[in-house]
Amino acid sequence: MSRDMIHLMHVLFAQEQNDCEDAPWCPPADIYHSADGSWIVKYDLAGVRPEDLSLTAEGQRLSLRGLRRDHLMKRGYRYYRMEIAYNQFERNLELPCDVEHASIATEYSHGMLLVHITPEAQK
Repeated sequence: MSRDMIHLMHVLFAQEQNDCEDAPWCPPADIYHSADGSWIVKYDLAGVRPEDLSLTAEGQRLSLRGLRRDHLMKRGYRYYRMEIAYNQFERNLELPCDVEHASIATEYSHGMLLVHITPEAQK
């Protein structure tokens, strides 16, 4: 992996890792950059319904908020052991482009949210 790519990964993920340390649940994300200048952010959101998600873009910050619910607890089950985190969450990512004025499209499939970002200069 090139030194520039390693630096970019550090810049993109270093702050978010610190922000997530105190959170009950912080969904992991992958960021891809294509040759045409567009971006894709992929969030792992197992068990989260699309209607429980909210995505906003401000400046270079992409913010995802949502809620992962424990549907078994509503049926009267009592837990014996809990390893999966359920609660509200927020994940903020700083991208090296203006996302506020970019074209943003989303697709949700099999617990993965893909956010397609085309910066204004690429439209």
